[in-house]
Amino acid sequence: MSSASSTSGAADAYNDEIIRKFVVATVFWGVVGFGAGVFIAFQLAFPALNLDLEWFSFGRLRPVHTSAVIFAFGGNALIGTSFYVAQRTCRASLFGGNGLASFVFWGYQLFIVMAAVGYVLGITQSREYAEPEWYVDIWITIVWVAYLLVFVGTIMKRKEPHIYVANWFYLAFIVTVALLHIVNNLAVPVSFTGAKSYSLFAGVRDALTQWWYAHNAVGFFLTAGFLGMMYYFIPKRVNRPIYSYRLSIIHFWSLIFLYIWAGPHHLHYTSLPDWAQTLGMVFSIMLWMPSWGGMINGLMTLSGAWDKLRTDPVLRFMVTGVGFYGMSTFEGPVMSIKSVNALSHYTDWTIGHVHSGTLGWVGFITFGVLYFLVPVLWKRKDIYSQRLISYHFWISTIGIVLYIVSMWVSGIMQGLMWRAYDSFGFLQYSFAETVDAMHPFYVIRGLGGFLFFFGSLIMAYNLWRTCRGDIEPETVSSRQSATAQA
Repeated sequence: MSSASSTSGAADAYNDEIIRKFVVATVFWGVVGFGAGVFIAFQLAFPALNLDLEWFSFGRLRPVHTSAVIFAFGGNALIGTSFYVAQRTCRASLFGGNGLASFVFWGYQLFIVMAAVGYVLGITQSREYAEPEWYVDIWITIVWVAYLLVFVGTIMKRKEPHIYVANWFYLAFIVTVALLHIVNNLAVPVSFTGAKSYSLFAGVRDALTQWWYAHNAVGFFLTAGFLGMMYYFIPKRVNRPIYSYRLSIIHFWSLIFLYIWAGPHHLHYTSLPDWAQTLGMVFSIMLWMPSWGGMINGLMTLSGAWDKLRTDPVLRFMVTGVGFYGMSTFEGPVMSIKSVNALSHYTDWTIGHVHSGTLGWVGFITFGVLYFLVPVLWKRKDIYSQRLISYHFWISTIGIVLYIVSMWVSGIMQGLMWRAYDSFGFLQYSFAETVDAMHPFYVIRGLGGFLFFFGSLIMAYNLWRTCRGDIEPETVSSRQSATAQA
């Protein structure tokens, strides 16, 4: 099976109702998460926006933003698309029927709400991307096991003997995130009636465990799972087989093996043993090769069909997302080199790097998939407005460029100011002076984030009109023109 082609024989048995719910949740939480990100970005530029209320402070709203965009927006997209892809590539309905799949959906939404309420109330274990306290961790573990059962059970009952590579990436994401979550959240509650717990690890071991988790949350939640999307939906959109199935297998195994060792590069110049820091750096540099192998595989799938980029804004989203994936997976290994990290660590350069991956790669591939799925799931002939998709694409692209370039400039300036000494050997700039110098770039970052957020509102409106069955005359004429050319 060299392409992600679906078979219509079992189409009537597919459970698409639960996937529609995940699509709606993805759009909703995306708007919430992007909006929260814009608000806290402007808080850094204009601290008065903290409103002198602890519930609206940056420290409490920042994990609301990160969890909303990673676990709520990204997580719903991953679970929903994994159910869609597994059914069609296995020619089988979801294991456990609608009941187990519905438990996964509603249980996951409850996890998101529980975590967000805790953040606003100051209930957090202060671990990057793992802020929820023990009671939330236990609940999401139960939901995640149910998710694993649905996905693996569907593969086990497949009618198609071959397991398409997209399912490999989804399965790696599910299993590895479960392992990361359990180990990193091993903790002892203060009491079973309180919300506070203490980690089983201490000191440098705790830091290493945390960054082993956090970097691989990026590697498997924000990379492997979304590569599963790429390997199914780009071939479907261009109606061509994946460029190289052999390369996709090499991409999978090399990425899985290398990524798990890269976490220590977050702890350069700390108390972590030097050999562990070097190990993280070496494996991070090696990660560049499989990452670009996957990028090339995705892009070269368009061989002979590059002209579709001129007329298909949905494909434009997907391909641009793959381009951002290639850019961020080159920048990451460079930043892991100790001499570069000495300048970039703890600066806004890291913020720019993270958002080139999350906004550009995760955001754009998800937007493209949503535009692809909604007409299919709601049985519409086409999206409501191709014109609005193009507006969304260009507005969001400009927003990303403003965001990441402002953070690159701010971060490099910040690092250089921190390490500048005068002729007497004293620091040339105070910390307050560096903060003042970064202010205009924070304003630009906020404006860029607002453009990205505004683009998501355009998408939400476009998808809503599509679900209603509306369609613009321009979309009809463009579809007719494309059909005539074909």
